[in-house]
Order: sequence, then C-alpha cells, then structure tokens
Amino acid sequence: MEKFLNKDFMSDLSSRIQQLRKQLVISQQELAARVQASQSMINRYETKNVQPPADILNRIADVLNTTVDFLINGDSEEKAKATLKNSELLNTLKEIDVMPENEQNILLHYVNAYIRDFKARKAYAL
Repeated sequence: MEKFLNKDFMSDLSSRIQQLRKQLVISQQELAARVQASQSMINRYETKNVQPPADILNRIADVLNTTVDFLINGDSEEKAKATLKNSELLNTLKEIDVMPENEQNILLHYVNAYIRDFKARKAYAL
C-alpha cells in the first residue's frame, strides 16, 4: 500500500478496525497478541491514523473476521459513495438494485444501448 494515503482514508481504516474489534469484544492487547504486534501499535492504527503494514493488516482482517478490502474500502455503499459523485445517480441505482432481475435487465439493455450510441457519437464528432 502507498505511504501517502489521504487522511480520510486512514481515518476510515482506523475507525473500521476499532469498530470491529469492539463489536467482537476484543481488547487492543488481545488483538495485538493475536496479530503479533504491540498493543501500542494497535492503538496507533486505531487512533493515530497510522497505516499498518500489509502483513499486519491481513492478520487484523483475519482476527476480526473480515477482509482487507472491507477494512480499506468499507462496504459496497461506502465504495459507491466514494466512486459516484452524483448523489441522484447513486439513489437511482439503489432503486434499480431492489427491482426484480428481469426489470433490471430491461433497464440495463437500454442504458447499454444509450452508452454505445453516446460513444459512437463522441467518436465521430472528432
């Protein structure tokens, strides 16, 4: 992982580690012992936004019964919010996601056709 990750990313990672540890009722000292790190380092990962090395992050994920992906990125809704800046588009996609699969397929057919046509218009407008 990169050494220059932004502050929000590190804060989210720290919060997720701490939240999951508390949900499982595991002390920092116990987590430290199980991942072969010091309790002071676990404290730094949780409160000082210090980035754990990849091997420690893997062990933390294992002990907390989660994935490194979740610790880094959060759940799919958090990923979507981070990726999609248009909140109306995100809300619309959430509504589509709960529709029956056949209805979703119909919408996808039209959306994909529109995207294909948009790309063609863009390519020929050069």
